[in-house]
Amino acid sequence: MTKHVPPPEGERVFNESLTDALSKRYLAYALSTITGRALPDVRDGLKPVHRRLLYAMRQMRLSPEAATRKCAKVVGEVMGNYHPHGDSSIYDALVRLAQEFSQRYPLIEGQGNFGNLDGDNPAAMRYTECRLTPAAELLLNGIDEDAVDFRPTYDESDTEPSVLPGGFPNLLANGSSGIAVGMATSIPPHNAGELIDACLLLLLRPEATTADLMERVLGPDFPTGGVCVESRASMLETYDTGRGGLRLRARWTLEDLGRGTWRVVVTEMPYQVPKAKLVEDLAAILEAKKAPLLLDVRDESAEDVRLVLEPRSRSVDPEAFMESLFRLSDLEMRFPVNMNVLDARGTPRVMGLKPALQAFLEHRREVLVRRSRWRLARIEARMHILDGLLIAYLNLDEVIRIVRYEEEPKARLIEAFALSDVQAEAILNTRLRQLARLEEMEIRREHEALAAERAGIEELLGSERKQWSRVGDQLREARKVVGSQTALGRRRTTFADAPVIDETAAVESLVAREPITVVLSERGWIRAVRGKVEDTSELKFKEGDKLGFVVPAFTTDKVLVFASDGRVFTLAGDKLPPGRGHGEPLRLLVDLDERVKPVAVLAHKPGRRLLVASKTGYGFLVPEVEVLASKRGGKQVLNVDPSDPKAGATLCQDADGDHVALLGDNNKILICLLTELPEMGRGRGVRLQSYKEGGLKDALVFKKETGPAWIDSTGKRREWKEWDQWVGKRATAGKIAPRGFRRFAP
Repeated sequence: MTKHVPPPEGERVFNESLTDALSKRYLAYALSTITGRALPDVRDGLKPVHRRLLYAMRQMRLSPEAATRKCAKVVGEVMGNYHPHGDSSIYDALVRLAQEFSQRYPLIEGQGNFGNLDGDNPAAMRYTECRLTPAAELLLNGIDEDAVDFRPTYDESDTEPSVLPGGFPNLLANGSSGIAVGMATSIPPHNAGELIDACLLLLLRPEATTADLMERVLGPDFPTGGVCVESRASMLETYDTGRGGLRLRARWTLEDLGRGTWRVVVTEMPYQVPKAKLVEDLAAILEAKKAPLLLDVRDESAEDVRLVLEPRSRSVDPEAFMESLFRLSDLEMRFPVNMNVLDARGTPRVMGLKPALQAFLEHRREVLVRRSRWRLARIEARMHILDGLLIAYLNLDEVIRIVRYEEEPKARLIEAFALSDVQAEAILNTRLRQLARLEEMEIRREHEALAAERAGIEELLGSERKQWSRVGDQLREARKVVGSQTALGRRRTTFADAPVIDETAAVESLVAREPITVVLSERGWIRAVRGKVEDTSELKFKEGDKLGFVVPAFTTDKVLVFASDGRVFTLAGDKLPPGRGHGEPLRLLVDLDERVKPVAVLAHKPGRRLLVASKTGYGFLVPEVEVLASKRGGKQVLNVDPSDPKAGATLCQDADGDHVALLGDNNKILICLLTELPEMGRGRGVRLQSYKEGGLKDALVFKKETGPAWIDSTGKRREWKEWDQWVGKRATAGKIAPRGFRRFAP
């Protein structure tokens, strides 16, 4: 066993605090994740793994016309030469580039099982094969002509491109998503033909705004289709700032089954929503009885998507039926937009639509210039060789003699005809048969053609306007491959406005409209008696209990219960306990504390206003739609002091009128205009009547033409014709009530 010898002091041991060491290494990891894994490049729209896949497949000559090769072979080449990571991650990236439901313009053509819309996994890489698509060829075109920079691979045994030439705006066409350290990206796919049209508009009018560009780019174009229901104003803001969101819905059609029956068939799924999981979620919602309009869901899909949704009743409006399911399930999803990309310098930036297209166009111009310079160098080299071949043709006999008899023919040729080393080498490498067949006209014709091409390239390199014009021509050529007129480029996602549907009314349409009488006892037992109760004395209660509130309503109504703590509870008329027996305690239906008492029960009427007031004499008007509650805990409407038992809510009643009469515990009455009371959604309100002692006892809203009425000490109803003598300003004390007055008559 050999003894370990530590390294010399100072060579491998560093004195560094743990905080500094961790921060430096975590920062290095974060930058590596951001630039080398998660964020795409704005120029070609690719992450390193995708770029390496496409480049490796080109090196393997897997063009669209070539035969397919095993994916395992491709993954091995990429992992061994360019991408030192796990084979599963590389294969996952390859599969995604080949999935027609994931990529708007697939860059890899796959043969075999590459997964499906149900979310099933692809087959193992040893069973599948692949090759490049024409769209990928557009991205790679010119990569062998010095169009982009190359950098050493991870082991420095070879080189790889730092970016692809990018023949079309792939970043926005196929979109991208990724999560890095401290930042993320989420870019939806778009229609490449529309993006090219927007690029051509920018070439024509560089000052064009995002709104101008969106006349060409209508919005996202997802590979699975669907309907985008985001408003144009919202999309404009999203594309202008690079951040926002897009609402996408499944596409559905209505199938008429005859005799008034129908069903809905979903034909296109929202992007990245697995169909099988959606069916499971809908079944779970159905079992949990959270979708009252849905009867059944079936998946009848084969090659195409066919998801059948059965309504519970044919009387339900189809729009309302679907709106309820959009709200409950992933039939509608919101795609987040965060266009965070790496710019040409490798810096993360959030770009809007216009900056992203401008960066792409700048890249295409740079590619054009580099390819033109590369071609110019090749032309000049070829013309130089042609000059030498022409000299050889004109002096063919002497050239043959030198080659045949001279010991160093290359040096002798250079000396005899003033040739360069390259020209002499080209003459010597030419076979005698080819040299004998050289014709002056052919050489001069090729020379003239190359000279004309060189002049054109030099003119192109000297004019920025011609460069941009050539970029536009190249984009028009690319449009023939991925444009809207092709089967691949035809728009799939359409746009529509989401209809405004009253889902509650749709649910209520399933309930038979029958008259009921809501009975709430003083001890808080509630029930719904069928029909209209004319004689309340026939109602039976538990021993020691008696009638508290009786309200006529219908099974389709919502019943509002106003409690002394200022909350309003909403109950469905068809869900109330039946009238047989004594009913059920109200506290089983809503979260009502034992110290809190009901002070009013009303049947909901849309569009109505209510007067709510507390014992302390404060109150306000509230639209009835604002008090509807969807939870057991109710909705807080009137703010009261819970620590003061004398400050609770005292009344809630219909505010249909123009005057309000207020009665205090001191037996004083104040009548004021209803317009003096504010309309609020929630709060304490304003002072209605002032008291030295006591508080508000009763109130009545009435119309001027009919006037109020009151109940005297004998229980008789009396008309009140002199009520105008009690009219005053809000928050005053009022006057003593008429002799015999007990309370206001409803």
